[in-house]
Parts: sequence; C-alpha cells; structure tokens
Amino acid sequence: MSIRKRYRGSLRAAILDWAGTTVDHGSLAPVRVLVDLFRSRGLKITDEEARLDMGLLKKDHIRSILKIGRVKSMWVDRYSRLPSDSDVEEIFEEFVPRQLQCLAEYSSLIPGVVEAVETMRSRGIRIGSTTGYTRPMLNLLLESAASQGYRPDCAVSPDDVGAGRPFPWMCYQNAIKLNVYPMEAFLKIGDTVCDVEEGLNAGMWTVAVVRTGNEIGLSEHAFFALPASEQCALVDAGRERLRRAGAHYVIDSIEEVRPVLDLIDERLARGEKP
Repeated sequence: MSIRKRYRGSLRAAILDWAGTTVDHGSLAPVRVLVDLFRSRGLKITDEEARLDMGLLKKDHIRSILKIGRVKSMWVDRYSRLPSDSDVEEIFEEFVPRQLQCLAEYSSLIPGVVEAVETMRSRGIRIGSTTGYTRPMLNLLLESAASQGYRPDCAVSPDDVGAGRPFPWMCYQNAIKLNVYPMEAFLKIGDTVCDVEEGLNAGMWTVAVVRTGNEIGLSEHAFFALPASEQCALVDAGRERLRRAGAHYVIDSIEEVRPVLDLIDERLARGEKP
C-alpha cells in the first residue's frame, strides 16, 4: 500500500514565505525598489502596479509589470518601442544590488513569528520556506532572521530549482530536503496570490495572511494608525481576494496559525486532502 493511501495523520511540515509573512510587515522592500527603478527610467508606476504580481521570481515580476497596459503605454511613449526581454534583463540586473541594499532595512521579523514557529515545532512540524527573492537575497534574510530568533529547517529560492512561483518546484525541494511525505501533510503559508497558487499546485493545505502582507501593503505602524473602520475595510477586501485565489484559510497574521493547525489536523484525521 502506498504512503499516500496509508496516511491518516497530522501536519508534518509548514512552508513559510518571507516578505509580508515572516519579515517586512507590508512587504515594503520590493515595492520601494521597483517603483524607484521604473521612475529612474521615466515611468511613474504606482505601488498598486508594483504589487499586482508580488511573490513571483523578481525577474518574472518585472516582466509582468511591463505587461500592464498603462505601463506598456508609458514605455512606448518614452522609448517609441515595446519593452523587450533585454529590457527585462537590464532592469533586473539593476534591481538585484538595489534590493540587496534595501533588504537590510526591511528584514525585521513580523511580531508573533518566533512564537508561531515554536508552536508548530512543538507539534512535530518541520519548517521550510520559499521566496520570490534570489539566493543571495534569501541568504541575507536568513542571516538577519537567525539573529532575531527565526531559523527555518530549509530555505529554497527559485535559483535552486530553475523556476519560481506559481510552479511547485520550491515546495517539492523543501519536501525532499525535509524528508517529509505525502504532500497533504504540508501547510503552505504566504501573503500573496502567487503563494496560494504555489501551495495549491504542490498539493498542500494553503493559508494566506492578509494584514501583514502584500494585500494591504502597510507597515505595522501605518496600519494601526488608521481608523478602525479603514483597517476592517482593508482586511476584508484582502481576505476576499485571497479566498478567491483558493486559500483554504485566511488569517490576519502568522501568529493566528494555531487554530488553523487544529482544523487541518482534524480534516487529515478524517482522511481529507487539500
């Protein structure tokens, strides 16, 4: 009998995203750099345009921004031609050192991360991670996070597997390195539509965090400075977008993960799959 057919257990591993999920409340670092990069080329993109496909491998993210109708029109008006693959490569080459410089400023752990990870580990859950950042960027985050008390058991970047989200390859590489199977014993936690798609494509339970991540895009201070009615409106709208993407559960932040673990374990015990 196969492992999958015999499996009637509990969660054994969680794959956590980085910006907006475990570090950088509001996922601010990529937006700051992308907006500045396009501005330096005479294109004033909005924060919302920079966030549309957040979570993708950063080169793919830049390519997706250039496909936005308004951005493409601005490019044509300025350069009298459509953006090309060489333009994507050029922007990405400039993006990398700028993002590395910016990450140090935006690498603080989101409140509750250390406690949430401790809760998961106390239940026998191993901790992996995936990202849209390059390996050098991920290494910088790993070093900073370790100094703050967060050390995942495994960390995979798109560089390690040849492609980023929404492909499931980073999740599969985590499974190999963590030596955990079947895939329904995994939980994917992230803050973007791409995170949700990555988890679903890998056959995992998928939890989306809304308040701390890309859907709202505000620092902790900026969010809580808003009137309560505005906070609720932003969270409700973000929750709806992530639910539509297919997330099994949506929570405000990773510190609220404990009840979700209980719910998923109950469903696994009944033989349910993602």
